[in-house]
Amino acid sequence: MTTVEWPILPLNRTPPGSYFPAIPPPTPPAARSYPQAVRNAPITALMGIVVDGRQPARHPETVRCRVRKQVGSTNRWRLPQSLGSDLLGTSQAVKAIKEPAWSDSVRSIMTGESACTSVNRDPDKAYKFQMEESRPFSSPRLLRKAALSRSSSPSIPSPPRTAPAQMVSPRLAIHKPLTPHHPSPAQVLHYHSKHIFDVAGPDVVLHCLSTSWELHKPFLQKSKVLSELLYKAENPKQQHFYRDRTAETLDRYIRDSDIYSNEYQEISQRLNTVTISDGPRKGLSDPAHTSIQRTRNVTAIKLKIKDANVTKEALAIALGNLYHDDTRVDEEDVAGVMAAAYHMQCPGLLNGCSQIMIDTVKASNVCTYMKAAIQYEQSSVITTCERWLELNLVPQLSLQIHLRELPMEVMTKLLKSTRLFTYNEYSLYKTLCNWIFLRRHPELKLMPSHSSIITYFNSLPKHSAFLEREEGQVYSGLFLSLKLHGITDTSHLDDIQQMNILPYQWLLRVLTQHYHSLQAGGDMRLLQYNFYSGSVRAGFIMEQDLPFYCEVMSIHGFHFELKAVRLDAEGTYTFYIQRLKPSDPVLSFRACERHTFSLRQDRDVRYDIKVQCFLDGQYQCWSTGVQAHGFGLDGKTSQSKPFTLSNLRCPVYATFHMVFPPT
Repeated sequence: MTTVEWPILPLNRTPPGSYFPAIPPPTPPAARSYPQAVRNAPITALMGIVVDGRQPARHPETVRCRVRKQVGSTNRWRLPQSLGSDLLGTSQAVKAIKEPAWSDSVRSIMTGESACTSVNRDPDKAYKFQMEESRPFSSPRLLRKAALSRSSSPSIPSPPRTAPAQMVSPRLAIHKPLTPHHPSPAQVLHYHSKHIFDVAGPDVVLHCLSTSWELHKPFLQKSKVLSELLYKAENPKQQHFYRDRTAETLDRYIRDSDIYSNEYQEISQRLNTVTISDGPRKGLSDPAHTSIQRTRNVTAIKLKIKDANVTKEALAIALGNLYHDDTRVDEEDVAGVMAAAYHMQCPGLLNGCSQIMIDTVKASNVCTYMKAAIQYEQSSVITTCERWLELNLVPQLSLQIHLRELPMEVMTKLLKSTRLFTYNEYSLYKTLCNWIFLRRHPELKLMPSHSSIITYFNSLPKHSAFLEREEGQVYSGLFLSLKLHGITDTSHLDDIQQMNILPYQWLLRVLTQHYHSLQAGGDMRLLQYNFYSGSVRAGFIMEQDLPFYCEVMSIHGFHFELKAVRLDAEGTYTFYIQRLKPSDPVLSFRACERHTFSLRQDRDVRYDIKVQCFLDGQYQCWSTGVQAHGFGLDGKTSQSKPFTLSNLRCPVYATFHMVFPPT
């Protein structure tokens, strides 16, 4: 074997033919001193005068013309001297420190796609975008387009790409296709049934809502209506139902692109629409438009749905859920999907929509859920919505614009419910006034203030009350359900009189009841109703696990503390009512100075304490029942019997009903 010996080169020599680039020379100090001074100037200025009292020197190149030479995001504070009382300079210096190293405009310019940096690297080749794996995602929109191309075109392979998980909503990725624009009904249906389309083409076409829907027979058995239509349908016929896959992909690209005009996109979408015909149609039999291999025998059925709640998108989601064992519907679409499932008689989908409504009820959708449940006879949803409204009508819904969507029959039922929670009787009166105002102004988009509502009703004609006029008579029954005798605060009574909603006789009767009760030591003699119709309500919400909650209730010269005390960390609370003395520290100075106090040593009271919360997936309600107790001023008789409950979970709604019977 021949041994080859390589020559040994000295350490200070380089091998021949090799090339080592020269080390770039360091930046001259004069070239980097000015940027450093500009960066440090606002920080030095905000630090103030140092211990030795000397002012920092300005940069020698910082002449007067350079201090304000540039404006905009680069207009930094360039004076290192102490700012002192210069408030404008302090604001600009603080803003300069908060300014990032690269502004949004500079960052977009540096990372943007251009023909010089990332596209036309070879001048001899045509203009072409860079599509290899190394190209990063520049926005979530590109990610959604990539997801759409993978989900809607399974036959065309696309390279896998990785992107941050937070860019895609998990819920949206499950229930709807990810598109840069709002997905069309055909895209939604194809998204749910794409795993079947990869195996076999459709064999049923449903004509409904002026659209042809491609379906598969095995999955139509979940719908009683569709299975009956399929049983009564004629024999399948050979029809052209698909365009060429290449043309379909091209039309999808044109529709999702921002380059083409809307008119061109509409033309492309119309040409790409699935068409069923008994005979050959001009253009469909052309090899340029129809693939012979994709011509099948399909069965055509028709379904007529005359319901405004059933839209094309809702029907597409409902048909798509026939391909799943579980229910995949978003909250914003569940009402329309329930309507479509009701007309198609899909019990599984109908129960799934009902369960979604029960789990997601809140202030923004409770009215929509309630209307849909009533119309499509879903008793479980109706019960859940009613229980939610009984607890949250005053605390939540009364403060939102969605209050106007509450039906009148539901409002009437809520006002008569014994489980209805309210802070006091005037809060319920305000809620009803807000509801009437929003129904009379459907063009409003934001919830107005209560002072604006008072001003509106006060601006109406003064010759008669609102309930006495023709447009207000329909609301008379709602105000009759209110316990107006429980509104005793003078400021609240002034607002009621100023709004001029109630007739003069109603307001006079309320004031007369208050006067007689004050003269009779608190006895409510003029009330000839049962306990829940004549009782006065007050309540509070326990939203956190605090040691105790309390609220003061004053009526006809008697003051009571409504209290809830936590006994342990497991959610055990005790509720009770305690009478307060005039010198009790719980009462405010204004209450002790101006409010009326009765000198009666005892006061017979009939009361009921209701506690409600959401526990174990259901709304639970506990009540003491109607109890009687003589409240005195001493320690033994001033407190009612404790009402103890265990395993409560916040929020807890506590309502106290009280009546002063005649003695």
